Amino acid sequence: MQPPVVFMLFVTIGLAVALIGALWALADGSAQRGPGGAARPAPTPTATSSGIVMPDAATSLPAVRLRAVAAVDPCAQPAVQQALASGGDDAVVAAFGGGAAFRAAVAAGSAPCIDLADPSREWVVVNKARPLNPLTFAPASFGDVALSVDDAGSLRSDVAQAVDRLSDAADAAGAGPIALASGYRSYATQVQTYSGQVAQYGQAQGDALSARPGHSEHQTGLAADVVSCAHGCGDIDSFGGTDDGAWVAENGWQYGFIVRYGGGQTAVTGYDPEPWHLRYVGVALATAYHDGGFSTLEQFFGLSAAPAYVG
Repeated sequence: MQPPVVFMLFVTIGLAVALIGALWALADGSAQRGPGGAARPAPTPTATSSGIVMPDAATSLPAVRLRAVAAVDPCAQPAVQQALASGGDDAVVAAFGGGAAFRAAVAAGSAPCIDLADPSREWVVVNKARPLNPLTFAPASFGDVALSVDDAGSLRSDVAQAVDRLSDAADAAGAGPIALASGYRSYATQVQTYSGQVAQYGQAQGDALSARPGHSEHQTGLAADVVSCAHGCGDIDSFGGTDDGAWVAENGWQYGFIVRYGGGQTAVTGYDPEPWHLRYVGVALATAYHDGGFSTLEQFFGLSAAPAYVG
């Protein structure tokens, strides 16, 4: 496929208009006064192919030159290739020029080296239309969160550290500490979780409350269901109405987290609102997400909505 091209005007439209006006005035003056001040007959205007009447001086202007310039492929840049080879997600985003530049390149389809289906990357998008590959994926490393409720599990090691920083910051701000209620879930665990929701609520409601096995962000180790522990640890259902819930929604991006399933986005995500479900994307991408006013990862990366499972 030929690379996209960008057309560059060597004469800006504003300048061209100014030049036409000036030459038109000169032509008009020279037409009225010949050598020795004698008057000349007015030149006959020339009609363009579009029917617009222009003076001869204007129609004799040289044509504006266009030059095709190949668009830059960020994936061809040595810094990006080196960062991808090293495996550091933050380094890759930085090599693109930051979170906003990374997002723009991916959304525009001009970053073929970035795979939004790679479950080992912070930018992976998992939803009802985009299952994990492989379905039984598990993170390479795990870490425990300092404050967690019983059977909360672990997270990817770097995400566990980010949750600790988030909790400390929320506590320091007066909202209270935050605890992990549910972290990594294996494929087998998700089979049990999903089956339990379907058995209790039926297929349709079960699909709105829990991800099918192989479609859960929890399996990546990047998702954390959290609870407020400001006055003893509560439950996830009450998190959205707590000071911690409000603080996280406003400030979580500074620590690399977004609220993955926000209110009013069910038609895009396929899930009911879950203010307790935090998704780690790294500080750079979370900052671009916040600054850009995005509400879903699908919107952020220019992907189609995924309100229902395929098949």
